[in-house]
Amino acid sequence: MKSCRMLILMVLMLILAAGCTKQEEPLEVLDDYLSNWENRDFSSMYEQLSEEVKNKITKEAFMERYENIYDGIEAMDLQVTSQADSEEHLEPEGDLITVPYNVEMNTTAGPIEYKHQLTLEKGDEGAWLVKWNTSQIFPQLSTGDKVKVNTLKAERGELQDKNGTGLAVNKEANVIGVIPGMLEEEGSQTEEKLAELLNISVEEIDQALNASWVTPEVFVPIKTLAMEEDDIEAYLELPGVSSRVETVRTYPRGASTAHLTGYVREISAEQLEELEGYAAGDVIGNTGLEKIFEEKLRGENGAHIYISNADGDVKETLAKTEPVDGEDVQLTIDATLQQEIYKQFDGDAGTSVALDPKSGKVLSLVSSPSYNPNAFVRGLSDEQWKKWSEDPDEPFLIRFTSLYAPGSVFKTITASIGLETGITNSEKVRQIDGLHWTKDDSWGDYYVTRVHDKADVNLRDAFVHSDNIYFAQEALEMGKEPFLEEAEAFGFGEEIPFPFTIPASNLTNNGEIDSEAQLADTAYGQGQVMMSPLHLALTYTPYLNGGNMLYPSLVEEKEPEIWKKNLISKETANLVKENLIQVVESPEGTAHTIYIPDTVIGGKSGTAEIKESKADDNGNENGWFVSFEEDDSEILLVMMVEDVKDRGGSGYVISKAKRVFEYMK
Repeated sequence: MKSCRMLILMVLMLILAAGCTKQEEPLEVLDDYLSNWENRDFSSMYEQLSEEVKNKITKEAFMERYENIYDGIEAMDLQVTSQADSEEHLEPEGDLITVPYNVEMNTTAGPIEYKHQLTLEKGDEGAWLVKWNTSQIFPQLSTGDKVKVNTLKAERGELQDKNGTGLAVNKEANVIGVIPGMLEEEGSQTEEKLAELLNISVEEIDQALNASWVTPEVFVPIKTLAMEEDDIEAYLELPGVSSRVETVRTYPRGASTAHLTGYVREISAEQLEELEGYAAGDVIGNTGLEKIFEEKLRGENGAHIYISNADGDVKETLAKTEPVDGEDVQLTIDATLQQEIYKQFDGDAGTSVALDPKSGKVLSLVSSPSYNPNAFVRGLSDEQWKKWSEDPDEPFLIRFTSLYAPGSVFKTITASIGLETGITNSEKVRQIDGLHWTKDDSWGDYYVTRVHDKADVNLRDAFVHSDNIYFAQEALEMGKEPFLEEAEAFGFGEEIPFPFTIPASNLTNNGEIDSEAQLADTAYGQGQVMMSPLHLALTYTPYLNGGNMLYPSLVEEKEPEIWKKNLISKETANLVKENLIQVVESPEGTAHTIYIPDTVIGGKSGTAEIKESKADDNGNENGWFVSFEEDDSEILLVMMVEDVKDRGGSGYVISKAKRVFEYMK
């Protein structure tokens, strides 16, 4: 009897427990499923699927399908909402409920929005489950279809010279590569022959073939052929070697514009982490104007998200954003002049700046020695990289952005200051004896030297013979503080607004001239004076613009600007200009060798000593020459060659400048 009561009690408890278990309502199931979907909780979504569906697709395959598609299209801001207006829409038809829903998301190709419906099915135990199929991801998606993303590449803007000549352009080129699976048993022989044809090492080919992404059937690019190399038959005769045509960044002027244009390279892993808006495989400006104008040049890639069928054909476009090509940048550079000036260096280390002295437009920026920027795009061999990197003349150094001691080409500033302050005048004559001068015993063994021994020296003589002693004495008469204050007005210590970063020129290391000897040296561009070639060129523009010093411009649409209005008077400007013309026209002038009949040229030469002390005979010398043609004034030319000692000093540079002016005729 007791056992019977216990049995009845247990049955009652089970009945009560069953009555307390509440099945989720369809609306709750639907809300949970859509919420999981919106949160990309694909694992929880799978748990809500019907047993029939689970028997057709594993949890791993289900999750992977969603994750691969959403990651591939870069799905963001996912919103999944029920379109059921009321609970009447959730009334079952037998064991099924069909509910409309809406999906919105942003993707790499723009927004995607679609409406679809899903079906809830009551399971054997009374719970509502989701009857899922592939069309839930996208309505057009069927079993066997794939969602694909194609990047629609924006064309990079070009760098052009003032006449529209391309300096950095997009050009089709043959890319030689290897299909690993097609290499025959003698694959090593193929690699050796290919390496010889491409002038690279077998190790470089192996490095490309061993990349993590390589599979037997893919084309592995090895090297892009040089611009002039059209015949590819010799490559295609090798087993496993193939080619394809690609658009490649090309620098038609090669080494002559390398430091100006710079070059592009495939974006690095480090850059991908630091920069937004780039993807693996994109190219990015690495140096020069390619880097400086990167945002303007690169444009914006588009994207095409589509469904492809089993044959790979496009079945349906889901989203598409057209690419926006980069902007062209037209420079003030004259490409032919740039190439002509570069040719004059003939491998010598040095730099040159040419500008239009009436507008400040920069016509050329040359740095020598140089390198071929196409090698960085088309394939740079280890041997070539090693050669350039170890070259003591530093072909990668951008010399037109560097600072140098200007030497005697600085004397125009000293003369201008003297004329403006009244210390200097054209009639004033200084009595100077010998080639060496020291003020008094307080200078110790320090002295100023000159090349030409002339007793009576006026301003014209000082320019014609480039007399260091004359300019040193003029500066001493002005005094340290007035000289420094007036000289700084020529832009020393100021940054020059220019696409390239040009370091500020300086007159001293600490803002002060410490001694009379330093003041004397400063007067003729030695001491601690350091100038950029561009700044030096700008300091000569007042002599051709009635006393106004100009800002430089490198981009055509930029309007000419005056940097220092009325820096010096018109009278001072004209007087200095006339003396610079005498430097060339006078048979005794230090730059007379540039004299061209029927052409009025003005100029100033200078040799800057790079040594520890006056007694140092092992120091180096840099040769300078600044020149212009008076009548047309289309070009103001600055040229500097390093290490001209025992090669004719500044005269070595003048001969190069003369060929440029002859070319201009």
